[in-house]
Amino acid sequence: MTQAQQMPKLASIEIEKAYLHFAAAHFTIFSATNRERLHGHNWRLAVEITGEVDDNGLCFDYAIYKRILKDLCHKYDEYTLIAEHSPYLTITEDEQFYFIKHDGRTQPLLKTDTIVLPIKNITIEELSHFFLNELTKDEAFLESLKIHAFEVRISSGVDQWGKARWSR
Repeated sequence: MTQAQQMPKLASIEIEKAYLHFAAAHFTIFSATNRERLHGHNWRLAVEITGEVDDNGLCFDYAIYKRILKDLCHKYDEYTLIAEHSPYLTITEDEQFYFIKHDGRTQPLLKTDTIVLPIKNITIEELSHFFLNELTKDEAFLESLKIHAFEVRISSGVDQWGKARWSR
């Protein structure tokens, strides 16, 4: 058997659908004294998945990932996103509110309207890695689908994407 015969045949599937979006508020933190004002975006989520092509000419049932991505978008839709690991924020809470302190100012946010994410900043760079980790954390599932690589793209506006990649 030649080396070419031993190597799996790989192909990439891109999933970028109009319904893969969510509206969420955030602010980017630039320093201990400088951040954006709270504002929102219509974030877009897309992936490119590389897998082995099987005897039927398919990589995997990519409807699986359409559902997963749609569910992820739904999970974050209409929330304020806060960066838990920012060195410039102090986050405290009571029963109803998160209290977000930056540069001596404290902003209360309803817990019911807020998601605190385990990242350093709410940017397309950090969110691309966050979503990549969400989509690749189940290694057994990736192996069962014979997935070799994953790229996650997130956009906060037209023609402005952050990307993160994973591969075996």
